[in-house]
Amino acid sequence: MSAADLQEAVYRAVDQNAADLHSLSRFLWENPELALKEVKCHKWLTDFLEAREFKVTRHFLLDTAFKAEFVAPGGSDGPTVAFLAEYDALPDIGHGCGHNLIAENAIGAAIAVRDTMKKLRSVRGKVVVLGTPAEESCGGKQLLVEKGALEGIDAAIMCHPGRRDVLRLAFTATQQMVIRFKGKAAHAAASPWEGLNALDAAVASYLNIGLLRQQIKPTSKIQGIIVHGGTYPNIIPEESELKYHVRAPTTDELVDLVRRVENCFHGAAQATGCSVEIKTGTIYKHVIQNAAIARAYRKHAQALGFEFQDADMAEQPPTGASTDCGNVSHCIPTAHPVYSLGVGARNHTREFAEDANSEQAQEPTLRVSKALALVALDLLTDPQLMDEARKEFAAHCRTP
Repeated sequence: MSAADLQEAVYRAVDQNAADLHSLSRFLWENPELALKEVKCHKWLTDFLEAREFKVTRHFLLDTAFKAEFVAPGGSDGPTVAFLAEYDALPDIGHGCGHNLIAENAIGAAIAVRDTMKKLRSVRGKVVVLGTPAEESCGGKQLLVEKGALEGIDAAIMCHPGRRDVLRLAFTATQQMVIRFKGKAAHAAASPWEGLNALDAAVASYLNIGLLRQQIKPTSKIQGIIVHGGTYPNIIPEESELKYHVRAPTTDELVDLVRRVENCFHGAAQATGCSVEIKTGTIYKHVIQNAAIARAYRKHAQALGFEFQDADMAEQPPTGASTDCGNVSHCIPTAHPVYSLGVGARNHTREFAEDANSEQAQEPTLRVSKALALVALDLLTDPQLMDEARKEFAAHCRTP
């Protein structure tokens, strides 16, 4: 089969499944579920894949994760390429990050690879759809990494909807924090000296961090709110709570910045006499964008009409966006391009949620499925490309 025939076969496979893929996306959009609670979505997606000849492992290492595999009829002695599917939603605004479309483009690509494997017996290896819950809050991919979900997978790829076509978006590292101060209640007018003001500790730490921002790089971000600061004005608050997100261009920079932020809380506790408890969430590592896979994606996506702002593969400045796909990229060769829906709304807004369910979103999403499928087939059939991806990974990743 020539390259042109292969391309045509992939395009046809996606187009023939377009209506079903749209129904899949619409179901996810109409049934938004939060992190680790994606029960309906899990069932819908696994049923969908099982009905299409994939061997499905439900509740794969996590209750709402799954693994769907299709082994090439030509033989299993080849690479294993995974498409990462996301499907969790946001509080209040549903699929304001378009994860319904990520699941759609990943599964559409996998179906196209399956069809091609059945027609072209020279393709050897395995295609996997890895269902990864809880991207928005708990770091579902890191939880899966820790449980060995990537064992036997040679490369991974996913594509996120947004406002622009970007090959190698510089996703930053991030970590969430919950901080609780505990003081001592007292009558705020009659005997305030008997109290330890937990709200003062919260305010002092908030101000400390405001001053710290002067001394950090403009590419790093510290975002926080005071969640609780007391119950009644004439009672010295005995408890307060803050939530913070810290972001930095690289994981090493993030670890250092989190340490400095924690010092702000400890200093406030010492100054006010309160105790402090700091709970940190999963570190979302920065994404190591594999250049070899990105070049393959660029070739196929440009043929489909995508216009990348970084078509020259130039390094991109850090963004405010983060993803737990970064944790995958520190384990195996990974690419995470972004594609435009052709709309003006930004991610994490109600407007973007509406766009993610629009007819307009379908055309670019199906084009992404075609490009992803062709990249996977390149990795499965071109040993040189897979070798380049592995060498690129080894050169840029220091962690196991």
